[in-house]
Amino acid sequence: MSGETLPGVETEPSSRIVLHVDMDCFYASCERLREPALRGEPVVVGMGYESGETVGAVATASYEAREYGVESAQPISQALERLPRAAADDVADGTAADSDTDAVGHYRPVDLEFYREVAAEVKEILHDSADVVREVSIDEAYLDVTERTAWDRAPDGERTLAEGYARHVKQRIAREVGVPASVGVAPNMSTAKIASDHDKPDGLVVVEPGRVEAFLDPLPITSVHGIGPVTADRLGEMGVETAGDLAEADPAALRSAFGSRGPELRDRARGVDDREVTPTGRPKSLSRESAFAEATESAATKRERIEALAADVASRARNRGATYRTIGIKAVLPPYDVNTRERSLSGPVDDPDLVESVALELLAEFEDEPVRKLGVRVSNLSFADGKQARLDGWEGREGEPGANGDESVSEGRDVRRRSRTAERGQASLDAFEGDG
Repeated sequence: MSGETLPGVETEPSSRIVLHVDMDCFYASCERLREPALRGEPVVVGMGYESGETVGAVATASYEAREYGVESAQPISQALERLPRAAADDVADGTAADSDTDAVGHYRPVDLEFYREVAAEVKEILHDSADVVREVSIDEAYLDVTERTAWDRAPDGERTLAEGYARHVKQRIAREVGVPASVGVAPNMSTAKIASDHDKPDGLVVVEPGRVEAFLDPLPITSVHGIGPVTADRLGEMGVETAGDLAEADPAALRSAFGSRGPELRDRARGVDDREVTPTGRPKSLSRESAFAEATESAATKRERIEALAADVASRARNRGATYRTIGIKAVLPPYDVNTRERSLSGPVDDPDLVESVALELLAEFEDEPVRKLGVRVSNLSFADGKQARLDGWEGREGEPGANGDESVSEGRDVRRRSRTAERGQASLDAFEGDG
């Protein structure tokens, strides 16, 4: 469906269609991706936290952990009082169980490198699904899909084409990456953001044009994007408790209390938001991945899959006018042991045959390994016109600087994703960031 418009879409849509994609408890979802046994269990990911320690702060708490009062930015020591570590984690840490209660959680340190890897996979899908993508943080983005779908009803009359397209994006993320996302669909950014928060986790909420005010009016004032606890308290003192109250509030009184921000918040409560979704830059890589129904050791099956993925990625790069200096593969071994291998070229090229041959050579290392998922990626992209590198000079020497001064990636470099020392504070990443 990439790059296509759904059947029945008018060439000049009458109303903008914005998707807000929010990855639910993203860090915890990534840990569950690596450890499937954690699915459905309370998971707490800590900043500045080491396994077995009681220091640090909560970066993300799964919804199961939140039921016990564990919240983001909470000290790990306080989280442990409300939700002790699971015995299995204590044994692995070499520490004693914190409590004999049945309510226990699984604590993991932040692993930004791994989360970036998963976020990059999600980004690929988002950029492939929309003409304009605004990446807000490691787990959040806005998509303008106005040219891809429409507010018209589907032939069955049960839903709009826009809802069907949003469901398609949501299902691709779940199927191809394996993490849940909540998606809001609306005619503008602020309403789409509110919609994605409305039915978490793993929700899909569609607010059609003409129904925006009816959707917003009964919501608590804190649902309006940009209103935190302090602002909500001040509005409460003015008798404003719901979005509908704010929509009907006196603009002069709001301006007096909040300055120019007051009327802006009132507009959002009324569903008025004329901001355009503006892109945050071109992608740094293009990739395609595919999972097998079950892990396979068949060399022929793996080669055939890599060949197809390589052709797809090279075609997408050419369609976008992109050249690339690095070609790599990803091989996921059971249960979720992520391995990547890369080779750098002496300069940017556009060569589908080269993508296939390099990918197959890198795959040879996993010829006898059971593999559950494979991927091909081209990175270090260049969108500027210019001469390509000579094809007979792509290999280079290990560690030799490339044509533009970047270091070449060591041949067959192993970058397996493992839990690493947690970084203090929630870092600002290239892609999506947040708690979901």
